[in-house]
Amino acid sequence: MNRPRLLSVGEALIDVVDQHGRTFEHVGGSPMNVACGLGRLDHDSTIRAWIARDERGARIREWVTAAGARLAPGSEDAERTPVAYATLDLHGHAEYTFDLEWQLNDLPAEGDYQHLHTGSFACTLEPGGSGVVAAVRVVREHGTISYDLNIRPALMESPAAVRDRIEELIGLSDVVKASDEDIEWLYGDLPLEQVIDDWRGRGPKLVVVTRGPWGAIAALTAERELIQMDQLPVTVADTVGAGDSFMAGLISGLVDADFVGSRAAAARLAVARWADVRPALQRAVATAAITVSRAGAYGPTRGEVDAALAAADLPGGD
Repeated sequence: MNRPRLLSVGEALIDVVDQHGRTFEHVGGSPMNVACGLGRLDHDSTIRAWIARDERGARIREWVTAAGARLAPGSEDAERTPVAYATLDLHGHAEYTFDLEWQLNDLPAEGDYQHLHTGSFACTLEPGGSGVVAAVRVVREHGTISYDLNIRPALMESPAAVRDRIEELIGLSDVVKASDEDIEWLYGDLPLEQVIDDWRGRGPKLVVVTRGPWGAIAALTAERELIQMDQLPVTVADTVGAGDSFMAGLISGLVDADFVGSRAAAARLAVARWADVRPALQRAVATAAITVSRAGAYGPTRGEVDAALAAADLPGGD
C-alpha cells in the first residue's frame, strides 16, 4: 500500500466547550484533528503546530502520540498553548472565540513529506500565515496539497481581508474542502455551483463542499456533473471536529487510492472519474458520522470506519 509521509500544518489547541452551562475541555484545532485522524486511520502523520511546554501543551502532545501521530520539531516553542472557547447551541453547533497566536518559523525540507494538509486560520493569521504558503510551495514541488477553508470569522476580520490568501491557497491545492457556511461567509449569496466551478478553474482536481446533515457535494476536474454524498444516519452528540474528521477520512481514502503523495498522483486525480473517487468520499462521510456521534473531536479508527461502511453496505473500507 502507498504510505506517503503526511504533514498537517496549523493550530493545535484546547477547546473549552460550554454546553448549556456545563464546561468541558477537549484537545482540538482543525489541522491537528486532521493529523490525529490520519494517525488513527493508520497513516504516517505529523502535525506542525505552535503550542507551549505547559500543562495544556502536554495534554496535546499526549493526545497526538495516542493517535499514532507525531509533533514536528519546532511545534512547542510558544509562550502559552492556544485556547478556543466554543459555545454549543441546542443543535450541537459550535461558535468560537480564541486566545492564541500562530507562528511558523521553519519550513519542511524538500522531500521530507509527500503530502501537506492545511486550513483554517493558520493560513490567514500572521505571522504564521505567510509561512504556511511558503511550506505549501515547498511540498507542492514534489508532493500534493489539501486545503480546508474552515472559516473562523472571529480571527479573519472580514471576507475582503482574507479572500486573496484563501484563493491563492485554493490555486495551489489539489484537494479543497469547505462547508456551505464557509462559502456563504466568503462570497455572500453567490450560488454554490458557481463558486465550485470557479474553484475548479483555479487548479484543484477535487472540490468537496460539506452541508451538515445534508451530506456533501463533490466536483472533479474530469467530471462535468457534481455528485451528492448523503450523510449516514446517526444520533448527534455535537459537531465539534466533524469537518476535520471528514477531511481525514477523505485524505485517507485518496492515499489508499494513490491519488495523493506525488505530482504523478495529482495527475491521476486530475483524470479520475467518480467510480475511482467515490470510495474515498464514502470513507470521509463515515468518518465524520462517527465523530458527530461522540462528544468532542473524536477520531475513529480504521476498523470503526470499515465497520460503519459495511453496516451501511457502502464502499470505502478495506
